[in-house]
Amino acid sequence: MSGSEEETYSLMFSSLRHPARRKILRMLSEKAMTFSQMLEELAIPSSHLTYHLENLGDLLVKEKDGKYKLSSFGRASVSMMKGAEEVPNIHTKRFSELPLRWKSLYAVFIIGILLLSTFAFVQQTSINQLSSNYDLLKADFDKIQTQNQQLLSWSTSASKAMSIIRDVVQIDVEKYQATLLSNTVEDRADLGGVIEEVIRYSFVNSASRIELTLRFRNNHLSLFQLNQLEGFPNYPPLYTKAQPRDALQAGTELLGRYQSIMGEPYLQEMNQLLTLVNQTTEDQTLGNTRLRMAAFGGNAEIWLFYTENGTDFAAKRVHIVSQNHVITELSDDWNLYKIGTAEVNVSGEQAIQIAKNAARSYSWNSGGVQVSDFEILDSPISAEFYPHTRTSYLTLVPYWYVTLHLDKTYPGGVNVLAVGVWADTGEVANIQALGDQTAP
Repeated sequence: MSGSEEETYSLMFSSLRHPARRKILRMLSEKAMTFSQMLEELAIPSSHLTYHLENLGDLLVKEKDGKYKLSSFGRASVSMMKGAEEVPNIHTKRFSELPLRWKSLYAVFIIGILLLSTFAFVQQTSINQLSSNYDLLKADFDKIQTQNQQLLSWSTSASKAMSIIRDVVQIDVEKYQATLLSNTVEDRADLGGVIEEVIRYSFVNSASRIELTLRFRNNHLSLFQLNQLEGFPNYPPLYTKAQPRDALQAGTELLGRYQSIMGEPYLQEMNQLLTLVNQTTEDQTLGNTRLRMAAFGGNAEIWLFYTENGTDFAAKRVHIVSQNHVITELSDDWNLYKIGTAEVNVSGEQAIQIAKNAARSYSWNSGGVQVSDFEILDSPISAEFYPHTRTSYLTLVPYWYVTLHLDKTYPGGVNVLAVGVWADTGEVANIQALGDQTAP
């Protein structure tokens, strides 16, 4: 671009910056005008008009008749100016200038936005609350699901419990108002994790009130107990069928009904044994079952325990108790226990000597005093054969429980030492310092 053209464009842009000069260019774009005509149209002092005309320079041409008109650059300047002026002029009206109808619509719009915002906030709050509630409900659901699993087990035991009451013991449940007093489940760590369920019922009518307790271990009946709280002995339990007054016969019939429900082979052997014997105080044996019975008046006890190679395992047994010709207890721990060994290599006399030798080096602490100087009496002394568990919670091993009496009472109130001796190996299982003779 030449220097002359740069000056011309510079003049063009500088002219367009002033509103008076833009107006002069617009007027001259419509027609040629004299100085006087422009002065009258613009209503400005003549000196100002002269100043503006001089600044427009090459954008104007003065003809011989004294009129001013646009040069080619002037026409270009007007075209550029019109192009700029034709850009839409966006004018935002103030709210106060709007018609009432638009003001109302605007107000409704604003209210709608506020309502939507409020709704969105409430929704978000609700979602957050629902999320929190969901977590709580899920935790409750998991807890209830766990409880339901227990309840399913309980309902199974409860069904068995009613079957024992109604079909085995033959109590007439229709003649009582039955109430479930409790239904508990416990993990018996002392029995190697056996699940123990205990269900208690109250049976009441106008003449008597009895309480029934049923215990299940690993979903198998372990104990039935009847406790008559009112009406005893004049109002015995009401049965669906008359019960025999003979204890052996009553026990035999009870065990037969129990075997028909449980279907256990060992119960069949026991039932056969009971049907073969008469009322007797002598032990009777059939297969691996030994029968022992004690009776006095209306009271009687029947033991049916496991025996092998002449070794009796009293803990593995079925036990029936009658009081005043009413069966008050049926216990069954036969399935609960296993036999580790039936081998007995140590007699009772040998177990006593082993216990004495072990006790001589025994001592106990009482109030910070170590007691070791004591004397063991030769009489009384006893060795009781009582197989129980050794390394496994529910596996029975032959065992002697030896009771050694001391010559006096020593510190800590000790006058007896109880010594356990394994009957198969002769090893000492334990020694206890006791205040008096205690059953194994």
